[in-house]
Amino acid sequence: MSGAAGRAPAASELRSAAVVVVNPSGNRSRVLLDPLPFTIGRHPDNHLVLRDNRVSRHHARILQSGAEYFVEDLGSRHGVLVNGERVARQRLENGDRIDFGVGESYHLLFSIEEAEIQRILDQFSMPAAGTPTPGGENLAKLRALVEVARALQSSLSTNDVLAAVVDATLTVTGAERGFLLLREGEGLQVRVARDRRGLPLAAGDLRVPTRIIARALNQRRELLSMNFDPLGVEGIQPDLSVASLELRSVVCVPLVRVRATLSEDTCLSSPASETVGLLYMDSRFDAADLSSGNRELLQTLALEASTILENARLLEGERAKLRLEKELSVAREIQASLLPKHLPAGGWFRAAGSSIPSHQVGGDSFDIRQLHPGAWSVLVTDVSGKGVSSALLTSLLQGAFVMASESGLDMAEIAGRINRFLIERTEGEKYATLFYGVFEAGGRMRYINAGHCPPFLLRGGELTGLAATGMPVGLLEQASYEPEELQLEPGDKIAIYSDGVSEAEDVPGGFFGLRRMKDSILTHAGEDCGSIHDALMRSVEDFTTGALQNDDITLVVLEYAPPVQ
Repeated sequence: MSGAAGRAPAASELRSAAVVVVNPSGNRSRVLLDPLPFTIGRHPDNHLVLRDNRVSRHHARILQSGAEYFVEDLGSRHGVLVNGERVARQRLENGDRIDFGVGESYHLLFSIEEAEIQRILDQFSMPAAGTPTPGGENLAKLRALVEVARALQSSLSTNDVLAAVVDATLTVTGAERGFLLLREGEGLQVRVARDRRGLPLAAGDLRVPTRIIARALNQRRELLSMNFDPLGVEGIQPDLSVASLELRSVVCVPLVRVRATLSEDTCLSSPASETVGLLYMDSRFDAADLSSGNRELLQTLALEASTILENARLLEGERAKLRLEKELSVAREIQASLLPKHLPAGGWFRAAGSSIPSHQVGGDSFDIRQLHPGAWSVLVTDVSGKGVSSALLTSLLQGAFVMASESGLDMAEIAGRINRFLIERTEGEKYATLFYGVFEAGGRMRYINAGHCPPFLLRGGELTGLAATGMPVGLLEQASYEPEELQLEPGDKIAIYSDGVSEAEDVPGGFFGLRRMKDSILTHAGEDCGSIHDALMRSVEDFTTGALQNDDITLVVLEYAPPVQ
């Protein structure tokens, strides 16, 4: 244990704030409010991400002003409730419940850690009926329990928390050695082994076979206690004497699984199979102190330890998820940097485009680059699948097209090489649809549509689809990709999109559909490509009303605008 003996922790050392996050299934996890302000919402850039379509992208935040904490609504759709009342800004008290305006969703329980630790101190500082007033021994026990609370609050390691638990049990019982064993399949594994001085022990120092302890744990009659005599259990070697075991007393306390319910309370699982492990303590010289007061302390500490184990497990999972989300955020920034920084907005060729991944990174991409003053190339790709693998393949495709287009090869050869490139690297497990077009100043347009959604050609207030000219790349090695040719007229516009646009979903699960796409384009047919792009994206956003999407959304609108002769 750290800290000088007999020194009580200062309030500034213990005071911090956290929230207990209760998900729709009732499972709980504790999250420290760090940093502040602490943002909450559906979007991945929040400090606390709530995966519910009805929660706004940036729903609320918790901030500190002096010694007080406040929750603020960030203009959310369904509002913020504190203890059942809708608020714009509300000072938080220990134990306040925060909801997000929708039923059967997440809610938070606000907690001032100083108050929680004081609750533990109060619980353990009260002497049992008929016992003397606590003296130095009880103060040592209280310090041990504070160390557990402090480890839970600040430790980055589950082992640190478990070691604090074992140290506390040794202080409470006066035992010489302590072992914390956790279930591993059908058996038990030593997770922490310590002596009363806080020094680590080897797992082999536990002389009693763990299978014997596991059998006694499974066959116990009471939920929170068990009887275990290492010399009286069947299976111990006959020649194993008291002298060879060198044990005078053994104490075992089960660690039962603590499950969160749909209410704010927790419950204990009763079956033996739901036991997560046990605390084992033994002494070679002195008998463990198991007076009634210490038994209560020990059982209550075991329940606290069970909660700590569950919270630590959830916290480690949350930290791993946060690390992954940070890495994905970097990947997303890199992927976004590969999109064109500037699109042509004047001259004979103009363009507007965007690509929104459904996850942190996506499988859609587009590129628009000038081949020479009289020609532009346009590429829109949609790699099958989602996530990191598709994003990596999208970037490879984009780089391969850049290299191929600068080599002077014709369009059919470029597409053929990309097809072989994909097959060699993915062995047919990944494919991509793509639209590749070359636009010339005289209005000549050559394009390859490899299984991509048919782009819309807008001419004179009418829409025409540019059908696929071949199958997706990456499927068949012998596939051929011959370009089609089209003569553009002044004012023609072409809308190239991925299926994430037409299949954008609203909250009930309905699709945006081609009809809405056409209506939006025709409504703004007389406007430039940028206005058409923005209007269509607004229509998609209004339709989805913030619902999480299952596919990336990519839209590119091109315009042929030669100078008037």
